[in-house]
Order: sequence, then structure tokens, then C-alpha cells
Amino acid sequence: MLTLPATLTIAEARATLARLAQDATAESGAELTLDASALARFDTSALAVLLECKRIAQARGKRFALLHAPARLVDLARLYGIGPLLMP
Repeated sequence: MLTLPATLTIAEARATLARLAQDATAESGAELTLDASALARFDTSALAVLLECKRIAQARGKRFALLHAPARLVDLARLYGIGPLLMP
């Protein structure tokens, strides 16, 4: 299981995505799971990072799962119309 940092704004997005993409290659199993329980401060860049993680999972033939998403993140995803893509 991969973990999201406490802060994921535009300033951290590139480095966070690079770390997650690298860590995803070491993940075994049929699912790429991200734990968002630590995520406290974020902006719309977090959604872009999550969508790219889902794309990475799909490219590797894996399912994507996001666990413990903060309510504000869920609301933001719904606002942008991508809630079902990230949190089915």
C-alpha cells in the first residue's frame, strides 16, 4: 500500500507523483492501493496526482483503490465530476 503525504499542493505534486510512480513498480498484487489518511492539506493538484496514479495502475493491468480519503477530497472530486473515477 502506498501512502499520500500530509500536504499535497501544486508545490509537492511533481515530487509526490514521482515517488508514487516509482513505488508503484515495487507493488505486487492485482491492486494499486493508496492510503490518503494522512492527507490534511491539499488543492486540486491532489486530484491530478490521483488520476495519474490510476492511469499507472491501469497501464500495469491493476485495479486502483483509494482508502481513507478525507471528506473534503471526496467533495472536491465530486465538484470536478471525477468522484466515480477515484472513489467508486
